[in-house]
Amino acid sequence: MMDVLHWDGTLSAKDFRIGAFAFAQKWESRNLAFPPWSWLPCPKHPWLAPPKEEGYLSLEKICISRPNEEEDIDQISQIDTGEEETCCSGNEDVLDDATLVQSNHHELHYCDFQIVYSSTFRVPVLYFRAYCSDGRPLPLDEIEKELPACSSKELSKKKWTFITQEEHPYLKRPWYKLHPCGTAEWMKLLFLSDNANPKFEVVLELYLLSWFSVVGQVFGLRLSFKISD
Repeated sequence: MMDVLHWDGTLSAKDFRIGAFAFAQKWESRNLAFPPWSWLPCPKHPWLAPPKEEGYLSLEKICISRPNEEEDIDQISQIDTGEEETCCSGNEDVLDDATLVQSNHHELHYCDFQIVYSSTFRVPVLYFRAYCSDGRPLPLDEIEKELPACSSKELSKKKWTFITQEEHPYLKRPWYKLHPCGTAEWMKLLFLSDNANPKFEVVLELYLLSWFSVVGQVFGLRLSFKISD
């Protein structure tokens, strides 16, 4: 078993799969007002069988409510057109800045998120795309208007990530992503700063939870600390 003290902050594809399932399970048990993350196996090539562990996580149709000018923060929420909306403001276990969209005249945009393993950087990468209710894609400048006010500041200050666009490795269509160039380094520092010096099995279980608690803040998706209980 790997010694965390000598760990470089990266994951193997198998480690990513373990961490992804742990993350999805915690999310589903704690965030009842939101859809679960789904594990999608990688598309099969006609001449190659993909490794058993190869796949990615997907969270679809999260609704972004464009605020009035006087509102301070954006609301990122789920629209379930088949069910009545319910209030979850009193639930401490759901996302801090997330609420169900209330009836209003705001234009609604949707966002899909996917967590994909990068074999180059050997870390998870958050891919995303945003679109209107009629399916028209939103350009980056429009997406940035939907982000919480603090996100642009944080992205400009932080050296570990930035938004870029490239072809999705499996869907073969243009998606935006948070670049993973500094992920391994800050994940290593995050776990080494814990005086408990956790075993590597614990690191695997908490890796994606810890990672998403940071990158998710760009979109106002802040995990409750209770999610890692």
